[in-house]
Amino acid sequence: MDDHGKLLTPEDFRKAAKRVLERSAYDYFASGADGQKLRKRNRKAWDAIEIRHRVLVDVSDVDTSTEVLGFKLPFPAMIAPMAYQRLARDAGELATVRAAFATHVPMIVSTMATVTLEAIAEATPAPKWFQLYCHRDRGITEDLIRRAEAAGYLALVVTVDAPVLGRRLADERNNFDLPEGMTRANLVRYVGAAPGGGPDEPGTVGGHAGPPLQGSELADLFRTRQDASLTWKDIDWFRSLTKLPIVLKGIVRGDDAKRAADAGCAGVIVSNHGGRQLDASIPSARALPEVVAAVDGHIPVLVDGGIEWGADILRSLALGAKAVLIGRPVLWGLAVAGEAGVRNVLEIYKEDFQRAMQLAGCASIADIDSDLLTIS
Repeated sequence: MDDHGKLLTPEDFRKAAKRVLERSAYDYFASGADGQKLRKRNRKAWDAIEIRHRVLVDVSDVDTSTEVLGFKLPFPAMIAPMAYQRLARDAGELATVRAAFATHVPMIVSTMATVTLEAIAEATPAPKWFQLYCHRDRGITEDLIRRAEAAGYLALVVTVDAPVLGRRLADERNNFDLPEGMTRANLVRYVGAAPGGGPDEPGTVGGHAGPPLQGSELADLFRTRQDASLTWKDIDWFRSLTKLPIVLKGIVRGDDAKRAADAGCAGVIVSNHGGRQLDASIPSARALPEVVAAVDGHIPVLVDGGIEWGADILRSLALGAKAVLIGRPVLWGLAVAGEAGVRNVLEIYKEDFQRAMQLAGCASIADIDSDLLTIS
């Protein structure tokens, strides 16, 4: 679209993206699990938090910058790890990382990217983190970590809320699969490695003959490849493999957050996978205060899920988060206008956050605290 500059909000970009995307691609990006009730509850939970704005504060010069794990952010946001970005635009993750570089917003790259982690790293010198799914074949998991280190990624984000894939009915109804010529680029070299580590039949789903396809192809891949036996003892194994800081994504409980800190993790991300795993899970905004209290400032807490406005970033920080992850709106920008669309979406968030700070009477990140909030 040539008129993407007329799109003023993430919701505007979503509507525009729906018009240009193939139905199966839009449904894959947009849908949640089961009845998709958590997606709505994520949004309602943020709306239930009201801001008690301060007045007569000098906000003529607002500083939106912050720092997470030594990484400087122009405003408290990063790009969430999201799979299959070439479904939105042919350049896929390469367009997203170029927009990240242009806006100085760090990107978290998904294991399920449609461009290799090496190619994404080489595209720009922008700081990047790598998101990891643990495979049953631990050799694959270890190799992915080694590759991320060698490519210059600066942190490892281990997703811990997906021992199995949530049931996504839209994908099942669409019989969702990647189109011909598109691959899970990071995993191509492992085709032919069986889930337990030995060889299996070539020319099958992910190199695995396995049971007949059930639901979407992605669900079948998780069922045959994802390691559902992952436990806390494996955090020590991850730490033995890398000196990169390890961040756990998918935490919604205080006791799990404290255990992550005690296990030497560098941070946690409060997340319910955008409502794509357990539909009955707690909304991120409601889980966040308990997690923040449990870690007691020892490690940073980030959050995602339903964040659509600059005021949501303000709410997150007032609840104790250090930054947010922006997910689907980045994909909508990518679908609408490629790199320029992603850049536009990120700039909208930054400007909206600055405006929210000014209207709330906050001149810097340090001014954002729980005193600003009331929860209805």
